[in-house]
Amino acid sequence: MDKKYTFSVFTKPWKLPLPELAQFVRKMGYEGIEYPVRPGYEVNPENVSRKLPEAARIMADHGIKITSISGPTDEATFAACAEAGIPFNRVMAFIGDVPYMQREAELIKEYSALVPLLERYGVKLAIQNHCDRFVANAMGLRHLLERLDTRYIRAVWDAAHNALNGEDPEMGIDIVWEFLCMVFLKNAFWIRVTGPEAEDVAWRPYWTSARQGLASFPRVAAELKKRNYEGVICITAEYTDEAAVERLATEDLQYVKRLFLG
Repeated sequence: MDKKYTFSVFTKPWKLPLPELAQFVRKMGYEGIEYPVRPGYEVNPENVSRKLPEAARIMADHGIKITSISGPTDEATFAACAEAGIPFNRVMAFIGDVPYMQREAELIKEYSALVPLLERYGVKLAIQNHCDRFVANAMGLRHLLERLDTRYIRAVWDAAHNALNGEDPEMGIDIVWEFLCMVFLKNAFWIRVTGPEAEDVAWRPYWTSARQGLASFPRVAAELKKRNYEGVICITAEYTDEAAVERLATEDLQYVKRLFLG
C-alpha cells in the first residue's frame, strides 16, 4: 500500500553539496525535500536544466524524493522539473505597495500566461499564503485561485502564516480545501519590537518550534486527518534561533509524525 503522507523539509537553511544534503536530511528522518532553486545553491537558475535532474537522482539514491522546488517560473525550470519528476514549483504571490485588487489582477494575468507551459510539462504551480505584503491567508488564496486554471495552479496552505493572519486552522483548510496540493508546517508568534513608550507600536514574527506558536498543530493534524488528506507535509525549517535549526527541525518532525501517524 502506498504511504498516505510524505514528510518533507525545505532545505533553504543548508547550502550543502547534494550528496551531503541527502545524507543530512536522511539523518534527520525526512523522506522528501523542497529544494530552493536560487542563486547560491548548487542547483540554481543558471544550471537548472542540468543540475535539477542530477539532484533528483542523487536524492533518490539516498531514499529522498524532491517533492517540490521553490524556483523561477520559466520554461527551463518547468522542463527540468518534468525531467526530474518533480510535480510542484512553489511560489508566493507578492502584492507589495500596489493596491491589492490591482495587483491581484496583474497576478492572474501573469499566472494564466504560464498555463501552456505547465500543461506542456505536466508541472503545477503551487501558490503559498505568506504574511506581510503577499496574498496572506486562505481566503486571499481562494479569491486568487477561483480566477485561475486550477488544473495547473494549486494552493499551498501554510499553518504559521495562516495563524499570524488570524484564521483558525479548520477555517483556513476548509477555505482552500478544493485547491490544496501541499501543507506547510512551521510556527510563529508576534513579538513587540518597540518599547512600551512608543507612539507607534511595531511587531514582527518570531519563528518558533511546532508546539510554541499561534498555530495549533494538533488541530491542523486532526482537521487534515478528518478530511483524509494525502500528500506532502513539509516542515519548512524556519526558526528565528538559527543556531538550533537542525535540532528543532528534527524534533518537529518527530512531533508531527506522532500527530499524523499516531
